Amino acid sequence: MKTGVSVGDLMTRNFVYVSPETNLRECAVVMAKKRVGSLIIKEGDKLKGILTEKDIIWAIVKQSAKALKDILAKDLMKRKVVTIKPGDDITDALKRMKKKKVRRLPVLESGRVIGMLTLNDIIKIDPGLFELIAENVKIKEEAVKLVKGARIKTEKKDGVCEECGEFDLLYNDSGVWLCEECYERK
Repeated sequence: MKTGVSVGDLMTRNFVYVSPETNLRECAVVMAKKRVGSLIIKEGDKLKGILTEKDIIWAIVKQSAKALKDILAKDLMKRKVVTIKPGDDITDALKRMKKKKVRRLPVLESGRVIGMLTLNDIIKIDPGLFELIAENVKIKEEAVKLVKGARIKTEKKDGVCEECGEFDLLYNDSGVWLCEECYERK
């Protein structure tokens, strides 16, 4: 369900980036100075990849200290980057992050990198605003159920189903107490 909050509203416009030719040591220095967990790798406005803390740690463990200065961002960066558009809803962003198991999404418009959306950006939403969004989503979902003719299970109690005779959690269906299975069949 859509929240009405777009990726463009939450994304970081002043994202941190380096060129593909930047060596690994310099990438680590930039990440530390800017206090970020990833770097967008770009040439001009074109996204080339993304480099994360995890990638750098992997290289440090696998390579000698001397070899680290010879490794370039383009050697370690992920080339297949999951991206999103600024007009997409944040729920779409969250679904994409969950499905692809990423915490960051470069934001592209007409093939150009214009920002970065991270889980932290989404979490920074004012808790009160987030509650309003969640309530709005819940109201919309209930409205969709009503439009589709779905019945809403409101009253519940434990007891014996008046349809099949099984003891279970029961739902009130116009004065008749039914187990979930019987309730769904009607």
